[in-house]
Amino acid sequence: MFLSLLNISAQKKLNFVEVDSTSYQLFQQQKWRELIDYSAQSRKQGIDFFYLRARTGIAFFNLGKYRTASEWFLKAYKSDQQFEWLQEYVYYSLVYSGRKAEAMKLANDFSPDMKSKIGFKRSKILRIALEGGYSFNPDFDQLIALDLGKKANVNDDYGEAFFLEYYHFESFDLSHQIVPGLSLNHNLTYLQSTLEQTVDWGTKTTFPAKTNQFQYFINPHFVLGQKIHLSPALSVLWGNTSYLAGWLDNNSNRNFTEVDNNFSDFIFSTSVWSHFGNLSPGAEVNFANIYDETFTQLSAWVTFYPFSNTDFYITPRAYFKSDSENSFSYNTFGISGGAQLGKVHLNGQYLVGDMENFVEAAGYVVSNIPGKSDHKFTGSIYVPIGRNGQLIFRYINQNVEEKYRIYVAGVESNSINYNFTKHTITAGISWNF
Repeated sequence: MFLSLLNISAQKKLNFVEVDSTSYQLFQQQKWRELIDYSAQSRKQGIDFFYLRARTGIAFFNLGKYRTASEWFLKAYKSDQQFEWLQEYVYYSLVYSGRKAEAMKLANDFSPDMKSKIGFKRSKILRIALEGGYSFNPDFDQLIALDLGKKANVNDDYGEAFFLEYYHFESFDLSHQIVPGLSLNHNLTYLQSTLEQTVDWGTKTTFPAKTNQFQYFINPHFVLGQKIHLSPALSVLWGNTSYLAGWLDNNSNRNFTEVDNNFSDFIFSTSVWSHFGNLSPGAEVNFANIYDETFTQLSAWVTFYPFSNTDFYITPRAYFKSDSENSFSYNTFGISGGAQLGKVHLNGQYLVGDMENFVEAAGYVVSNIPGKSDHKFTGSIYVPIGRNGQLIFRYINQNVEEKYRIYVAGVESNSINYNFTKHTITAGISWNF
C-alpha cells in the first residue's frame, strides 16, 4: 500500500503540509524504511525541515545505522538546540558511532537535566588499562646451532650476532578529559629482552645479553569544530643494552669486557581525521630518530563502515618514508578491521612492506627492534566484564630479518642475513568511564 502511495507521490508535486503529515504518520507507525524513502523523495522535490530531518535520524537510529542517523540529528540540532529529546539522540548516535569525543563536546551545551541523565562531567578519567605480554622466538635453538661464522668465512676476523630468545613487557594506560573537546592520553611501558650473543673470534663463544627499555607516550586529542580531530603525540624511548665486546691486550691476547650501552629514541607524530557519513579519512606525519637514524614517515587511511555502525569496519592504510639517503617513497601497506560478535569485539591488522624502524599508531607502537620485518599480523579480542571493564587478549606474529656481522679492525666489512618469526601473546584489562 505504501509503495503505491510513494510511487504516486513521486509523480505529483508534494507540499509541506502533506510531507509533514505523512512523515509523522510513518513515524508513529514505526515504519522506518518507508519513512526514510519518503523523506528522500520529499527532499528531491525541495521539501526539508527540522522535524523531517529529526524523523529521518530516528528512523536510521532504530535500524541501527547510527553514523547516518547522527548526520541527520546534527543537521536538525544545528537548526534548533532546545529540545532535550534531540540532545539525547545526538549524544547516543555519536557514542554508538565511535565518536564519543564529539558527543562530549556537544554535551557541554546540553540542558542541566540532560547532562545529569547522561552522566556528563567537564573533566573526568576516560580510561585506565593494564596490559602485559610475552614474546618468544621458536627458532631460537635452531639459530644458535647454526655455524654462521663458517658460512660467512670469518676465520680470524670478528663475527657477531644477537639472537632474540624472548622478551616481556608491562604497560599502563591512562586517558582523561581535560575539558569537553580536549583529552590527554598517557602510556608508560617497560620492556626487557633476553638475547644470546654469539661471537666467532678464533673460537665460538656465547654470552647472555639483556636490553631494558622504557617508553613514555603522551597524546593530546582535540576536537575542532564539530568533527575535525587533531592529535599530536610524543613518544620517548630510552634504556640500556649490556653485551660483551672483544679486545686485544698488549700481548695480542683476546679478551672480552662487558659493555653497558645507553640509548634513547623519540617519535613526534601528528594525526588529523574526520567523519563523513560512513567514511572516516585521515592522515599522519611522523618525525623520528631511532637507532641514530632520522627519518620522516607519512601515512594516509580511510575507515569504511559498511553497516553505518561499529559492528564492522575496515581500514586500508598506506605508509611512505624518507631518510637521509632516500626521498619519499612507498614503504608499507596495512589493512585492519573489526567486528562485533555479540558482546565480544574482534580486531585484526596485517602489515606488509619494508618495516625497518617503523612507526605505527601515532608513535604508540614502535618497531625499533634490530633488523627489519616485511610482514606482521595482530589479532585482538575484547571481552566485556562488569559495567565498565574489558578483558583484552592479543596475538602478534611477525617475521624478523637480522644480520650476522663481520668486523675487520673494528670496522664492519660484511654481513649475512638470518630470519626468524617472533610470536607475542598479551593479556590485559581496561576500565572505560
